[in-house]
Amino acid sequence: MIVDERLVTYINSLDTGNTPILDAIEREALDSYVPIIRKEMQSFLKLLLAMKRPKRILEVGAAVGFSSILMAEYTGADCKITTIENYEKRIPIAKANFARAGMQDRITLLEGDAQEILPTLTEPFDLIFMDAAKGQYINFMPEVLRLLAPQGVLVSDNVLQDGDIIESHYIVERRNRTIYKRMREYLYELTHNEELVTAVLPVGDGITVSSRK
Repeated sequence: MIVDERLVTYINSLDTGNTPILDAIEREALDSYVPIIRKEMQSFLKLLLAMKRPKRILEVGAAVGFSSILMAEYTGADCKITTIENYEKRIPIAKANFARAGMQDRITLLEGDAQEILPTLTEPFDLIFMDAAKGQYINFMPEVLRLLAPQGVLVSDNVLQDGDIIESHYIVERRNRTIYKRMREYLYELTHNEELVTAVLPVGDGITVSSRK
């Protein structure tokens, strides 16, 4: 928890909720211990979608499809979403959820490793949402930036790692040190890239919002 828990609870109490299908998928995911975007991130995405009004969205990391459906629900019918998922057990669940939500014609699921799929994509995206394996963000970055449209927005979730990101390398558990090192490198590259304007925000487990100049 990177922000006071009581404060987060209060902020989330003000949330007006989602559609019934999103609420159902969220409950099922939490009951199955599948990580999905937090309430604070949901609210932020809704705001960003209303402001940006993207026509083409790329998501790296579909899980069971919750965030893809949320983005589809809060954009116009002409918005198309491409999402990538590598975990075989979650792919059929995501597909079923897209069908349940009536979004199968607006959401395209690409199955496989994002590092292999990203180079095959050619069209620019107005919004790219990174929510995959955190240690891979830095590896995905070159292709993601290639695919980001002029004035496009890149949002990356879970970048502060429950506060571990500010700790000494030696304090971080040994099994997490590679992710820690790669995430710090990713944050540095985003904030020092001359093509981007980037803010690091303590929303949820930490996010970055980058806009291409």
